[in-house]
Amino acid sequence: MSVRTEKVASIVKEEIGIIFQRNFDMKAFGLITVTEVRMSPDLKIAKVYVSVFGDTAQKQKTLGLLEAQKPFVRQTLGHNVRLKFTPSIVFYLDETMDKAMNLEKIFKKIHKGEEPGSEQDDE
Repeated sequence: MSVRTEKVASIVKEEIGIIFQRNFDMKAFGLITVTEVRMSPDLKIAKVYVSVFGDTAQKQKTLGLLEAQKPFVRQTLGHNVRLKFTPSIVFYLDETMDKAMNLEKIFKKIHKGEEPGSEQDDE
């Protein structure tokens, strides 16, 4: 990424986070965090990675709601951030935290001497 795309990605990430915070009800959407934004080289497409707190059903529901609200998010982004083109937004579910938690559980089991695939949970 060039310096410009990184700067624009940072601004877009911050602004979309503010849009979520101000306009989206936590009861309907759950706890949403914008973890990363990647801009295309021409700055016309923003890949927005979001993390949603909840189970798989809640995550899929929230992703569907975000897809439905995409025109509103893009319009608000275009109003608040001055760019030549308002980027098209593509939402992706970021499951990095889930994977990290799963690895942490595996490491704890290995440390205790259990088989990583065993069904015993220490919670």
